[in-house]
Amino acid sequence: VQLQAFGGGLVQAGGSLRLSCAASGPTAAKYGMGWFRQAPGKNREFVASTSWSGATTYYADSVKGRFTTSRDNAKNTVYLQMNSLKSEDTAIYYCVTTCAGPGYVDPEFASWGQGTQVTVSS
Repeated sequence: VQLQAFGGGLVQAGGSLRLSCAASGPTAAKYGMGWFRQAPGKNREFVASTSWSGATTYYADSVKGRFTTSRDNAKNTVYLQMNSLKSEDTAIYYCVTTCAGPGYVDPEFASWGQGTQVTVSS
């Protein structure tokens, strides 16, 4: 499975962005999908995940109530709607396959997208 994330950009604090992650491959829709982010000088951290059906989602405490992840399996695309953005949300955002629950990723089978930069100005 190959992933391509896009939709990042520069936004003012309090604004919104929607990230998309397009997956290619015949089994793409069968995976739980996740979003991680990495800020400069920090470790990569879990943001959100959705089950293969989209019925179950998990969020990091830092984004609960502000971010929403969803998926459209007909389009092999996962979304991350980010509202009420804060300067601390500034990071490169990555999507990943085989993500289950609050950030569990299968290291043997996971595929990572190339990342998309989100910059929130205060």
